[in-house]
Amino acid sequence: MTQGAPDGLDTEVAHSARVWNYLLGGQDNFPADRVTGDLIFKMFPGIAQLARLQRQFLARAVRYLAGEAGIRQFLDIGTGLPTADNTHQVAQAIAPDARIVYVDNDPLVLVQAQELLASTPSGMTDYLQADVRDPQRILREASRTLDFSQPVALVLLGIIGQLPDSHGPGPIVDELLDALPDGSYLALGDGTDISPALNEAIRVYNENSASSYHLRSPEQIAGFFHGLELVPPGIVSAAEWRPGGGGSLRGSGGSGGDDVQTACGIGVKRSPGR
Repeated sequence: MTQGAPDGLDTEVAHSARVWNYLLGGQDNFPADRVTGDLIFKMFPGIAQLARLQRQFLARAVRYLAGEAGIRQFLDIGTGLPTADNTHQVAQAIAPDARIVYVDNDPLVLVQAQELLASTPSGMTDYLQADVRDPQRILREASRTLDFSQPVALVLLGIIGQLPDSHGPGPIVDELLDALPDGSYLALGDGTDISPALNEAIRVYNENSASSYHLRSPEQIAGFFHGLELVPPGIVSAAEWRPGGGGSLRGSGGSGGDDVQTACGIGVKRSPGR
């Protein structure tokens, strides 16, 4: 990235959205992000493939939600930097009237947000500069675009792992879901703590980044879906979630691929007895 950094952006320390952008082959990153990305890649060569597989899960999930599930509203928190198959592009290709609100707290994502606001004429997109740890602000500001009396798809891909247990990730997910009506969905995915190599790579990342990432067991990640009805195939790796729905890559040729490195799923909110 050659242009000057926007005000308030610390380019001397790696940031998760920019490191992920680097691993996906993007250009919106700085030397500190690339150094950290290279450290992680050296310790866990499958990380770049893992990044692609998680992005492909997002595309397949949104296709399912906008298509089979008939959802027309999306709240995508922890958006990251724009790349191919952004949520609004996938959703509005199926449902041109879909409304999408993106949320992130990285100043560079705000700079690039114009790419996330290129809505179809019949739909709408919006971008909020906000932190997932402030769910009431997110809900309040998102209500300018979304109708919370109608079903919403809450997308939390890779963002809950940014929160340590001390920040109450479970209650935050619950607070967001409590504001959504029956028929709403949660699409969530995060890294698991199964692989010793990935655990060590994330430890190094946490020592070199402005933010930290917290791997959890598949059972802990599944716990974020409590009270929801899981959409088949349930909580699985990114590669295993409906792989026929978008040409998912399988395997990485690296440290264990995506066999156990992620846990992803979709759940629907229904009242008891319905």
